[in-house]
Amino acid sequence: MEKTFYNIFKTFFKVGTMLLGGGYVILPLLTSELVDKKQWVTVDELSEYYALSSSLPGIIAANTAIFTGRKLAGSKGALAAIIGVTLPAFIAIVLLASVLSEIAHFKSVEYIFWGVGIGVITLLFLAVKEMWSSCLTSKYSSVLFRVCLALALVTKLSPALIIIGVIIVGVLKQFISDFRHGGNGHD
Repeated sequence: MEKTFYNIFKTFFKVGTMLLGGGYVILPLLTSELVDKKQWVTVDELSEYYALSSSLPGIIAANTAIFTGRKLAGSKGALAAIIGVTLPAFIAIVLLASVLSEIAHFKSVEYIFWGVGIGVITLLFLAVKEMWSSCLTSKYSSVLFRVCLALALVTKLSPALIIIGVIIVGVLKQFISDFRHGGNGHD
């Protein structure tokens, strides 16, 4: 399929309609559409866009859509992707805002939200599974993961501080590696 404005919009609109639970569940949905079905990007590229999007302010799904769309078709692709992924949520909010307050107290609606919550947990698991093999590629990254996990589980340290710390460690590691190799920028 050609990477036109319309095709990118349509693909991200489809992903946006299934995007329940926020940006954390976008990775398996995008992997299915962009990697498996259309082969527009690789799993590694998508994982990098997702990781970068997660560390930036804003909506993870929107950030990921912008990075991916830009890769596919430049600024027009980024615009198509961001409109496509956000439009379904906008339409749903406009249509459901007045109705939801009227039906939220019904038991069946509570069960629907419970079911959606279970689905979101499943999609989060799939996102972790997708990123696992592409992120833990060395003993160094495995040890760093374990340290971050321990900090997150044992301390009350903010996840944002852990992310900032890991970014600093990564920059320092690259700086030291560049210094050791004569400043050529390659490991």
